Amino acid sequence: MTAGGLVLLDVGDGVATLTLNRPESLNAWTPEMEESWNDNLDRCIADPGVRVIVVTGAGRGFCAGADAAALGRRARGDESRPQRSRPLTAIVDAPKPTVAAINGPCVGLGLALALSCDVRFAAAGATLAAPFARRGLLAEFRTSWLLPALVGRANALDLLLSGRTVLAEEAASMGLVNWVVPAAELAGATAAYAAGIAANCSPEALAGIKAQLRAPDPDQSEAVARLDDFPEGMASLRDRRLPEFPGLDGAKAGWTLHG
Repeated sequence: MTAGGLVLLDVGDGVATLTLNRPESLNAWTPEMEESWNDNLDRCIADPGVRVIVVTGAGRGFCAGADAAALGRRARGDESRPQRSRPLTAIVDAPKPTVAAINGPCVGLGLALALSCDVRFAAAGATLAAPFARRGLLAEFRTSWLLPALVGRANALDLLLSGRTVLAEEAASMGLVNWVVPAAELAGATAAYAAGIAANCSPEALAGIKAQLRAPDPDQSEAVARLDDFPEGMASLRDRRLPEFPGLDGAKAGWTLHG
């Protein structure tokens, strides 16, 4: 694992874990954290040995949103909205599966980051909120698109207009998170899920499926095209063994490295 950074990276058995690492502030987001996030995300995408990416937070929180000091400077007009080299939620376009492990407060920008992942696990009792309207902001960071895609227009309007906080259990009932597990079991459950994908699924197929779901009007003729990994998938089924799919090079999958 990388040591001492604002975003920690740990890789093992095909799974990379990115951990936001400002536990004293519930992992509130700063420009410096964003730089570390982009660099580590690029490493994960470029590494063929990484097949699944897990995102979580250190300590008691997932991400409490943008750092309060930075928001205060912006509110006073001392600081303009940051100019980003890529969207904060670019992980939604990553060619590798991404899983959020929501271990605590997941608010604003933090919620957008969790929504940008493909699958979400949450600890029982974890809190989630989109309080943009309460701060005099629009629904930032693709939230106006990501949230209704998951929970429907009515639930999205409820959460965005009220800015209210929901517990993980209510979030699961509306489709905002996929699974709620006891807090002590969150890391293990998420790791087991990610490891199952890494061991059993073709990285090429996973990247293709994610691209299909992003397309507004997919070409169904492409959906039945045979991938290079298809023969190995069938051979593993015939031989009753785990498949031996090659890793995915992020550059070949169309990911543009940061900077």
